[in-house]
Formats: sequence, C-alpha cells, structure tokens
Amino acid sequence: MNAILAPFMNPAAVASYIQDTPKKVPGLADLHRMTAILLGERAPGAADILMVGAGGGLELKAIAQARPDWRFTGVDPSPAMLDIARQTTVLYADRIELLAGTVDQVPISPFDGATCLLTLHFLDRIERLHTLREIHRRLKPGGVLVTAHHSSPDGDPERWLARSATFADRTGSDARKSAVAAKAMAERLPLLSPVEEEALLREAGFVEPTLFYAAFSFRGWAAMAG
Repeated sequence: MNAILAPFMNPAAVASYIQDTPKKVPGLADLHRMTAILLGERAPGAADILMVGAGGGLELKAIAQARPDWRFTGVDPSPAMLDIARQTTVLYADRIELLAGTVDQVPISPFDGATCLLTLHFLDRIERLHTLREIHRRLKPGGVLVTAHHSSPDGDPERWLARSATFADRTGSDARKSAVAAKAMAERLPLLSPVEEEALLREAGFVEPTLFYAAFSFRGWAAMAG
C-alpha cells in the first residue's frame, strides 16, 4: 500500500471526508455534473460505469442521481472510505457494487465509461501508468475516462497547492498555514505537469486527452479508450 494513502485507512482520519472535500475542491458539484455530461456523450442510454477511487461516494451519489439508467462499480483500497460510500449512496445501493482493492480487483468486463477523481495525484508515475492501463483494459473501445486531481501547471507545485490550500481555508486568515500545508503536499504528492499527464494517458492507450476543468492546482481531463 502506498504510504501516502495510509491515512485513508483510518476511520477517524476520514470521518469528516464528506464535509471537508467540497470545501477543498473548487466547484466540486459542478465537476461531478461535467463528468456525467462527458460520460453521457458516449453512453446516452443504459450504461455500466467504473469508478476508481470511489471511497466516500460523492461522485457516485451525484452521478447516480443524475443518471437513473446507469449502473456503477466502485473500487477503493480503503474499507473505511467504502463504509462512507455505502452511507452516502444508500438510496442508490441497488445500482452500485462496491469493491475493496485497486482496479486490478475489478473483473475485466466492458464498461461504457470510467472515472478516477481526486486519486491519481497520490500515485507515482509507475503506479499511475499501471492504473490507467488497467482502466483502459476494462473499457469498451471509445469509452470515456474522466480524471481530475492535483497537477503542477508551471513547474511550481508549491505555489499552486498554496492557492488551493488558501481556497480551502474559508477564513482566509492564515496565509502562512496555507504555505506550510502546500509545502507538505508538494513533498508528499508526486505531481506531474499537464503535458506529462496527457502523455501518460496516451501511453496507457487513451486518445484525444482533453482538458475540461482547471481550478488552481486541480486539473481534469477526458480521454477515449483507443
């Protein structure tokens, strides 16, 4: 298990995930809505959607609510996060299967689309490439993958992470605290540049990676399975 992910295994550490995450990610609800739109372009009717890093269930709930004709398979390595996801998505449980583990534990059946939101920035390049390739193996040709996570737009990750940390600080009163948080994140997270992100998607077999979301250090891409 990636040491960076270890805190997500602790139920006490993730207890406030549902309340905290929308405060940290600019336009999170809109990101979920955009994700549903992008997936829906290639899956206009009934569809099976794979969600990698689905613990917490925020995107599962939002997209299941928007698309009652879709079924979902969510996978996450953290049992604690999956417990939260079950609570978050209880109204849609009949259309959602939750699996403990990584994408490798998901059966290789053809999914119409996939998401990997707020997850890939925890993985180094080798782990990311493996994850993207395994997602690609489980998608129908032309199926869409939507990703969103921290990136480093100009080679200065601390500056961009500090902006995100300032956004998360609703009081806006402690710039030094934001800088310290940004420094810690920059040291722990193996961030890639947007150019590297798109190259990695292509290396994994995806085509036409397109930036659709940008909010301080967060970036989101949609790409098709080639």
